[in-house]
Amino acid sequence: QVQLVESGGGLVQPGGSLRLSCAASGSIFSINTMGWYRQAPGKQRELVADITIGGSTNYADSAKGRFTVSRDNAKNTVALQMNSLKPEDTAVYYCHADGFYRFPSRPFDSWGPGTQVTVSS
Repeated sequence: QVQLVESGGGLVQPGGSLRLSCAASGSIFSINTMGWYRQAPGKQRELVADITIGGSTNYADSAKGRFTVSRDNAKNTVALQMNSLKPEDTAVYYCHADGFYRFPSRPFDSWGPGTQVTVSS
C-alpha cells in the first residue's frame, strides 16, 4: 500500500501564499504522476495541478500564473506553491499519485487524506 501524507494547509488572507507538501511512502517502484486536487463544499473534486516523472506539468485554468507544482523524484515528494490566493481557492486539497508497486509489480492509484486551505480576511 502506498501512503500519501500532506502538510502545509491553513488559514491565509486573500493575496497571501501557502506551500503544500506531500510525501509518498511504501513499496514504490515508480511514480508516474503526482499532483493536487481540491474539493470545495458542495462541489466536485477537481484537478489543480499535476506533474509527471519527466517534469511535464498540467494546471487548471484557475491555477495558471498563481500556483506552481514541483516534485522530487528521489524523495517521492510533490509540492504546490500557491501565491495570490483568493477566497475561491478555499477547499480541501488532496495529494494524488499513480505508479507501480515494487513487489509485486502492479499499478497503484493513491490519495492522501486531504488538508484544509482557507482563504479569508
